[in-house]
Amino acid sequence: MKTVQDYIRTIPDFPHEGILFRDVTTLFADPEGFRMAVDQLAQPFAGQGIDKVVGLEARGFILGGAVARQIGAGFVPVRKAGKLPGAVIAQDYTLEYGATTVELHEDAFQPGETILLVDDLLATGGTAEAGIRLVERLGGRIVGCAFVVDLPDLGGNARLRALGFDVRALCAFDGA
Repeated sequence: MKTVQDYIRTIPDFPHEGILFRDVTTLFADPEGFRMAVDQLAQPFAGQGIDKVVGLEARGFILGGAVARQIGAGFVPVRKAGKLPGAVIAQDYTLEYGATTVELHEDAFQPGETILLVDDLLATGGTAEAGIRLVERLGGRIVGCAFVVDLPDLGGNARLRALGFDVRALCAFDGA
């Protein structure tokens, strides 16, 4: 029987030389693989009264929307700066290759609502931490962070756990 990891292809030297890009589009394209990933992301949080699933730009939207539907929660996107209409709050953060900003609608949820953060891949944890900070600024309570792929050598999992968050990933790849 195939695992989620079996559906993910590795593309060497993308987007830069020396990077092994973990491409989840092959997982999304396969109905069995996609269903398996969504089921496995949702299962640990089913029945926990999650109010909203927050998906991180951009592949987190694909997964987050499907997980939200499966567990009976609403879906909220965290987007790159300038992509959301209306009033937003912003969070700057650094990447391996620079700095950027993500935003969240300031009325995305009510204080005290329980939030599950979802994305496709956890590398350094910068994007996830920025999303967490946005949720916390609005009074949301993160009950878990769920990813398809963890790159433990880049430290994101340890970073989020050190902040006190429950972090789950469906598979892990060594290296960058």
